[in-house]
Amino acid sequence: MLPSMMLGSSLFIDKTQKAKKYPMSLVSEGSVSKAVSVGLYKSLLLARRSEEYIVKHYPENQMRSPMHMSMGQEFVSVAVCSALEGKADVFASYRSHAAFLAQTHDTDMFFAELYGRTSGTGEGKGGSMHLAAPDRGHLLSSGVVATQIPVAVGAAFANARLKTGRTAVAFFGDGATDAGVFWESMNSASLFRLPVMFVCEDNGFAVDTPRAARHAFESLADAVRPFGCEVYEDDSGDVESVYLLTRRAAETAHRERKPAFLNIKCCRFLEHVGTGEDWHWGYRDKDDTVREWIARDAVTAQRKRLLDCGIEERDITAIEEEIETTVRRSGERAAAAPIPAPERLFAGVFHAKA
Repeated sequence: MLPSMMLGSSLFIDKTQKAKKYPMSLVSEGSVSKAVSVGLYKSLLLARRSEEYIVKHYPENQMRSPMHMSMGQEFVSVAVCSALEGKADVFASYRSHAAFLAQTHDTDMFFAELYGRTSGTGEGKGGSMHLAAPDRGHLLSSGVVATQIPVAVGAAFANARLKTGRTAVAFFGDGATDAGVFWESMNSASLFRLPVMFVCEDNGFAVDTPRAARHAFESLADAVRPFGCEVYEDDSGDVESVYLLTRRAAETAHRERKPAFLNIKCCRFLEHVGTGEDWHWGYRDKDDTVREWIARDAVTAQRKRLLDCGIEERDITAIEEEIETTVRRSGERAAAAPIPAPERLFAGVFHAKA
């Protein structure tokens, strides 16, 4: 079974500084159709069940890739990708599982890459940190902190010149804002008035270093505002709230030709890299984390919302069983798929044709 913390969603609480709250849920201000609510739950559950499968089978040592798990943060990428309705060009960090699945819904390619098989996104040579499906709108995932951000700005520039109507989206953790390239990208996007969405999955830590030990400023959102981009904040942990926020941000970005910065408070349930818990390291308090976030896990909350809006338990169970079957079969197919031959080692690298 899963680690005990997999009951909800959480923000890593900085013990040295009281967390500033942004209670800005938009669900009460807007409306989401029942069909969208169901779609959001399906996407959330696909990401969650896929990572639960990884947790269960990783000890078998068939998935040789390091794992930076999205568990607990899935609602951010699920909300953003769903809100953009297939018109997103996604650039993810090494914590890319939820973003990839939210954009592509392709568990076959996903697991094949994690298992290092030829049917994976990079013929099994990229692994968890380099998932990509450009033809499906997930252009890249980068293993180096913050490096996906300027590439997203370049895509936004191309989209603006070509008038594609697409929105470039860079997903990154708050640790990436410690890199100079984040601020350079923010400046360039604002200067050239590009329709790019900077989505900060803000869990309060860079690995295990809290915000207060890294930032001289108190509010990341306030530090970004002088660039002239539109700034949005949400600490609801609610997929529908972030969905509505994203729709508003995307519409404004294209109408006013301004980049958008979304600071979404969230939590990763597991360790920085790996499939286990990390309470023993002592950099975050388990009781605070459970109380603040895990108790209101976005997946559990969305399931309850479906029940509250009149969807029958048996229909929700049918959805869950279908997704669990899809994940299991994809994992089994991946484990049985062929491993790349030695002569394919350099295929697809910059100097060798795929």
